[in-house]
Amino acid sequence: MTTKSPLLSLPGAVPAESPDEGVAAHYGDLFREQRALADGAGFVDLSHRGVVTVSGADRLDWLHLLLTQHVAELRPHQAVEALILSAHGHIEHALYLVDDGTTTWLHVEPGTQGALVAYLESMRFFYRVEIEDVTDRYAVMYLPAGSIRSLPTRWTVRETPYGRDVFVPRDSVTDFAERAGPAIGVLAYEALRIEAHRPRLGLETDHRTIPHEVGWLDTAVHLDKGCYRGQETVARVHNLGRPPRRLVFLHLDGSEVHLPAHGAVVRVAPPGGGGDGVGGPVGEAAGDGRVVGFVTSSARHWELGPIALALVKRNTPAEATLLAEGTAATQEMVVAP
Repeated sequence: MTTKSPLLSLPGAVPAESPDEGVAAHYGDLFREQRALADGAGFVDLSHRGVVTVSGADRLDWLHLLLTQHVAELRPHQAVEALILSAHGHIEHALYLVDDGTTTWLHVEPGTQGALVAYLESMRFFYRVEIEDVTDRYAVMYLPAGSIRSLPTRWTVRETPYGRDVFVPRDSVTDFAERAGPAIGVLAYEALRIEAHRPRLGLETDHRTIPHEVGWLDTAVHLDKGCYRGQETVARVHNLGRPPRRLVFLHLDGSEVHLPAHGAVVRVAPPGGGGDGVGGPVGEAAGDGRVVGFVTSSARHWELGPIALALVKRNTPAEATLLAEGTAATQEMVVAP
């Protein structure tokens, strides 16, 4: 069930669409909001995300057995990213964790917390842990890097190089907004995420994505920790250095009004470029190049113009011009071939 944020009642709020229903896409001026966020001002309402806590004396040792990340000796207030993989190494969950010394707090993609809790409960066995979905009681709010807002010590904070994720009681969301304003929509947050090449579960991933393909090997996987589900695949692909696909950042032709949507086909541009000479739509009669992947996320950036992330075949030439749903795009490498 989608949780509708009370901040949608703020002046200018325009509701976001899937997968971010329940919060504001923007508050009336998308590019101004992006600039403010890049400068360390304002906050983003991420209260639609799932929030799960794990408490108990064995919580870190137990999580260490399940996650791709080394968390057995996680220090209080140290932020980490982690994944849960299938037996074949495919990404099932992406977790953003912090431990406050007594409880591990994590937030996940909207609507995925139920499946995550069910999996964790199935793996409890004899460990002293308590798992709880607290999404109905706690909301995630984001403060950008450089923000100097002081926060009450009762609020759990997950601090990263990109900014601070704050776990706020839902009855204090309005109080947080008054402290941290101005409010900035999730579209601005997404544009800066795409600019930073940061993958997102369900957008940059599908049912067969492995961590190596999207850059999570660097941030969410510890290559020297003990066994966990899917580790064989992680080790094998890492040692061979040949993931099937790779994430790329795309600078899209700015003359196009339309942004390619998630799932839009990506092709190698045929000789001569984009068919109409300016990167516009290319039909079959124009001699489309071969399909090499799909767009995962796209945005209009206040400084870079239209941008996107795409997942393409590993052997796609790094220097090739691509066509994203017919729009010409130059590549910037995220994951090396």
